[in-house]
Amino acid sequence: MTERSYCLGEIASALGAELRGDPDVRVSGLATLQAAGPGQISFLANPSYARYLADTRASAIIASPATAKDAPTNVLLLDNPYLGYARLSHWFDPAPVASPGVHPTAVIDPSASLADDACIGPNVVIEAEVEVGEKVVIGAGSVIGARTRIGAGTVIRPRVTLAHDVVLGQRCHILSGAVIGSDGFGFANEKGVWHRIAQLGRVVLGDDVEVGANTTIDRGALDDTVIGNGVKLDNLIQIAHNVCIGEHSAMAAMVGIAGSTRIGKHCVFGGASGVAGHLEITDQVHLTGMTLVTGDIREPGVYSSGTSADTNRQWRKNAVRFRQLDALARRIKELEKKSEG
Repeated sequence: MTERSYCLGEIASALGAELRGDPDVRVSGLATLQAAGPGQISFLANPSYARYLADTRASAIIASPATAKDAPTNVLLLDNPYLGYARLSHWFDPAPVASPGVHPTAVIDPSASLADDACIGPNVVIEAEVEVGEKVVIGAGSVIGARTRIGAGTVIRPRVTLAHDVVLGQRCHILSGAVIGSDGFGFANEKGVWHRIAQLGRVVLGDDVEVGANTTIDRGALDDTVIGNGVKLDNLIQIAHNVCIGEHSAMAAMVGIAGSTRIGKHCVFGGASGVAGHLEITDQVHLTGMTLVTGDIREPGVYSSGTSADTNRQWRKNAVRFRQLDALARRIKELEKKSEG
């Protein structure tokens, strides 16, 4: 792999940063403040890492004006250094660049439509009437169901399954093992016997959506399951049928959203959070990790539930107290009535 090298003046111009230092210094990689050496660039976004700044050996750092005062090296000043790092990371990404073309082992239905510059990997299956847009990459072993539409610039990693009638917007990124458009969990019960309900809706993803590895998004029972523009889903997430997620929301690993729940824009759900079905979550709601939501949330803000880890002995004591809360509340009410009398 050819080493990539860039001068600081070039980087500063691309990031819109103010450079304090030598514009001709070249860097060929990114690293943390602790690990960086000469020829590498680092960043300081979290103030808790400022203790490593004085001793860094990096040739340059990206930092905000407030945290760059004591930097011993060249500095690229940005109000949002983490965003600068995010943008610069793509300059050094070692991932192979896909070349346009269809691998000879791919199985493609004659009725499918593929852009000339699409990249179709080994053992890909593309079913009838699929539409694949410009510069789409479909990784090895992926299956694209009938009548699915994939927008321009979307990247599908190896071993992804898109069921029939799925719609992906432009520039989506679907990681390995993801299943989009699987049947929702729908059954009718008669005298203890479950009868399967056909899932008639679709899954529709907007533009710039990311779906993590082994995440599952179920198709709608009647209406569509809809994931808005810019939504970011981590690995191992379950999105049930008919869920709607608003634009630019983000969910960490192991979140579970039950059926027909509607989630607003710019929401952030911490890892292993769970949301019950048929609920309404307004915009700009932040759930901390392992929060369980069982009712509507109508006001923006931060919400939490569950308890932090403790020693087993203390946890057992607290569990006993928790079971006594209802009886204790009743006793307090009785005492209040007696005192009022």
